[in-house]
Amino acid sequence: MELENISKAFGNLAALGNVNLKIHEGEVFSLLGPNGSGKTTLLRIMAVLEKPTSGEMRFKGMKVERGNTDEIRLKTTMVFQKTTLFNTSVHKNITYGLRLRDHSKREMDKNVIEILKIVQLEGYEKRLAKKLSGGEQQRVALARALVLDTEVLLLDEPTANIDPKNIAIIEETLSWLNKEKKTTIVIATHNMFQAETLASRAALLLEGKIEKIGTIQDIFTLPSKTLTKFARLENVFTGVSEISTEGTSIIDVGGGVRIETALRKPGNVSVYVRPEDIILSVQPIVSSARNTFEGRITDISDLGSIVKLKVKAGKDFTAQITKRSFNEMRLNLDSRVFLVFKASSVQTV
Repeated sequence: MELENISKAFGNLAALGNVNLKIHEGEVFSLLGPNGSGKTTLLRIMAVLEKPTSGEMRFKGMKVERGNTDEIRLKTTMVFQKTTLFNTSVHKNITYGLRLRDHSKREMDKNVIEILKIVQLEGYEKRLAKKLSGGEQQRVALARALVLDTEVLLLDEPTANIDPKNIAIIEETLSWLNKEKKTTIVIATHNMFQAETLASRAALLLEGKIEKIGTIQDIFTLPSKTLTKFARLENVFTGVSEISTEGTSIIDVGGGVRIETALRKPGNVSVYVRPEDIILSVQPIVSSARNTFEGRITDISDLGSIVKLKVKAGKDFTAQITKRSFNEMRLNLDSRVFLVFKASSVQTV
């Protein structure tokens, strides 16, 4: 799939500007960028659901134009960020596209059983789709796309605001799909860690324009100010690092906070810690983890099955826990908490 000088405007609003991009057959490619950067619009153009204002797209060397859009749509499918399921059974939701393609009932039943195993929802055929959890609904939406067995799968923030367990299952499914079926996957996300886990290459999209294309490591070489515009790097700290007698590095990031990392890197450094790598407790934790801080909650973001907490502990930290844990610990603004994370969880920018 090749995009050449693709631009898209909605009235006076320029969503995309001269995007040039080539997706290799059989690869996992990530579109990285913040909300409003143009990722969804670009995916919709790739799915032939949106027509560019200018520019040209080619699918396997064939120019996409009015006469062949239906043919190309049959070879691509898109999973949207906001899951839209019908108010019926999981089986009927998954087979919707197959019914449009006139598949037999026997064939559809067989496909549903196979695809539910892949997304780890065996036995869910008769359940009402809208009664499932948010993460399970997203897996049904993914199954509905996978059952079509298309050459290209396009995903728009497929794991946004769902719990870690469902995120892991979805990521595992996508990796399997690419390795076993050689499906070309394009995933739009603001989560650099997810892109690093799944994709071989990525493009950084800012304000409708591609800032850089390359590996995730290439993207990491951009100035940290550029990265923090979009990446889910809530816990970014800059300080002076010294190698300890134990072979780790101790980074003084100010505010009385010293972060220990397994990386041996002296001098000025910038590091980050994923919110989900931070263990949060209302009591001191006895652990082998090298980093322990006490602080108070300053902000709470309810994201459905998960909750993000901002904690002032000399520096501002963001931790992510399940809604169940949040309720069990009876947390509130200004609650005293303890943060714990391993030295190996600290990564450099």
